[in-house]
Amino acid sequence: MKRYIAKNFKMKDLGSLKYFLGIKVSRSDEGIVLNQRKYALKLIEDIGLKGAKSVVTLLEQNQKLTTTKFGETLQSKNDDEVLADATIYQRLIERLLYLTNTRPDIAYGMQHLSQFMQKPKKSHYEVTLRIVRYIKSNPGQGILFASDGILMLIAYYDPDWASCLMPRKSVTGYCIKLGSSLISWKSNKQRTISRTSTKTEYRSMASTIAELKWLQGLLGELGIKESKPDVIYCDSQAAIQIAANLVYHERTKHIEIDCHFVRESI
Repeated sequence: MKRYIAKNFKMKDLGSLKYFLGIKVSRSDEGIVLNQRKYALKLIEDIGLKGAKSVVTLLEQNQKLTTTKFGETLQSKNDDEVLADATIYQRLIERLLYLTNTRPDIAYGMQHLSQFMQKPKKSHYEVTLRIVRYIKSNPGQGILFASDGILMLIAYYDPDWASCLMPRKSVTGYCIKLGSSLISWKSNKQRTISRTSTKTEYRSMASTIAELKWLQGLLGELGIKESKPDVIYCDSQAAIQIAANLVYHERTKHIEIDCHFVRESI
């Protein structure tokens, strides 16, 4: 990789990288490991959770968080008050977002909680503290770039349909590996509302393929040739059938552009 980069950019070899912007770089026969253990431990200490009990799950099952506006719309009355100082929540979210550089396992939770930055409630802050306790269970967890493996891109995606209670937008989630090494991931709310889960699935497929094509271009610029065709895994039979079927139906007209894009790519 160093030789590939040196061909395209002026660079000076300063020896093996060990720390970079709070990220620890470790090398072994298995490959290169990136983690933010020191950063995570400092975060836990600053929040005052050094002696707190850790948890093994990111979020509680079926937990629903809503905005202040949503509560006002329903005219609900509860003890879930707005935080007096929103900056406490905002700073914590920003610090946790930086951890997603080496912790893709918290990406979904951070995508969800970052929606409430403007007017956070107590419930939002409590869930954020739970994520810190989850990180405490394994602060040194990171990602491995394996030294061996097949040079091919493998993508997995699984969207969450209409998971946002207001305004019922869906979430796109995917991860992409180069061989056995995770190199790209995303958890992001879709820009428009999907009336069906099929539409959500297909939009997520298009987004995943767009990232695959970008990675193909990057590898090509670095002179790396893939040994096998890329693979994308999908658990939606409806989305697979639309990708393979050249005939449009009434229920698929609203995703026609994505259909053309996916078919051209496969």
